[in-house]
Amino acid sequence: MALRLLLHLAFLGLGTTQPLAHQQGFSAPVFDWPSFSNLNSPQEVPDPIQILSNGSKPLVVDVHVFVSNVFNVDILRYTVSSTLLLRLSWLDTRLALNSTGHQQNTVMLPWDVLWMPRLTVREALWVNWQDKNPQARVDRDGRIEFHLALTTETNCDFELFHFPRDQSDCHLSFFAFSSTVTELEFQVHAVNEIVSVKREFMVQDLKIQIPSQQLVPCFQVTLRLQNTALKAILTLLVPGEALLLADLCGGLLPLQTERIAYKVTLLLSYLVFHSSMMQALPSSSSCNPLLVYYFTVLLLLLFVSTTETVLLAGLLARGNLRAEDSRNPVLNGEQQDHGKPGPSPEEAPGAGKGSRRSWAEAADHIFFQVYVVGVACSQFIFIALWMWATCKSDPAPGADAPHGGQPRL
Repeated sequence: MALRLLLHLAFLGLGTTQPLAHQQGFSAPVFDWPSFSNLNSPQEVPDPIQILSNGSKPLVVDVHVFVSNVFNVDILRYTVSSTLLLRLSWLDTRLALNSTGHQQNTVMLPWDVLWMPRLTVREALWVNWQDKNPQARVDRDGRIEFHLALTTETNCDFELFHFPRDQSDCHLSFFAFSSTVTELEFQVHAVNEIVSVKREFMVQDLKIQIPSQQLVPCFQVTLRLQNTALKAILTLLVPGEALLLADLCGGLLPLQTERIAYKVTLLLSYLVFHSSMMQALPSSSSCNPLLVYYFTVLLLLLFVSTTETVLLAGLLARGNLRAEDSRNPVLNGEQQDHGKPGPSPEEAPGAGKGSRRSWAEAADHIFFQVYVVGVACSQFIFIALWMWATCKSDPAPGADAPHGGQPRL
């Protein structure tokens, strides 16, 4: 009788070649399972394609989740890719081989001749099940062990308020929509098997959770990702601080045309940097990165500094021009009346120029001191916000809604 069972299962396995994965889940093909005789009883047993009924207790499926790789963390698209291995095991007494004449302890059976949980990843954009025709190992007592290797890209709500030193929790929620909580229960364990450390985002923690108040069996894998921040610091913070320091040094130049050219060049350079930087930083409906506001404040500081230089230099140049135009006719008239040579052009307007330059330089010196204090205060405020300020994103509209139920009318 055992030989008959094995030949029958092998024949069914060779005759079915339908694919395993369809986007987010995998499904067994639908076909009629001919009934066969149990080894312990000549009576027909229930169809093994259906979930095993344990009366009032649900069928317990042990799940071990092995996370082997996390890659392609894209904060602009809010996506992360990962590679996992799922090891599922459960007891199906309908497949127990208790005959003393059967010497083989385990049997390898195709996946499509057995019942197994049909899993769907809720956050997945796509799922690639690596083995299209996996096989399950069935022990003598009916214990089934099944392995699923998958690569998936999922959505992740990154918390980027402290970018580039951000830390986020990314979830992978597995649902078995073909069963109910009264029929199926998961007992889940997670193992972090990531061995590579040469990456921008590191997996700091791995947690397993069974969401409560769900209408279908499910479990959730949580990956805590930590940004190493080195790339962002070198490409964003260092150039921004260098431009701000260069602007402070420009205040030491004399209030002439050279300083105007210097300031305008810095402002245009920072505008180009600010535009490219804003494209590199992620945007969000809530809790945008602090760097977005920080670099905008730096842009305003550079604009104010350049505006002050242009205004003072323009007022000084216009005052000197008016003084020269008003003094030249007076000097010519005095020379004609007295017949004496008047003072040279360099000596005559010297006192006026000196007084005008003195007040312009005094105003510029006061502004420079206030500007330095303002820049220093902005740096300290930013550091304080970076260290102690927190921001929690608003919860998603469907975060607390149970899945697997009837739609609301």
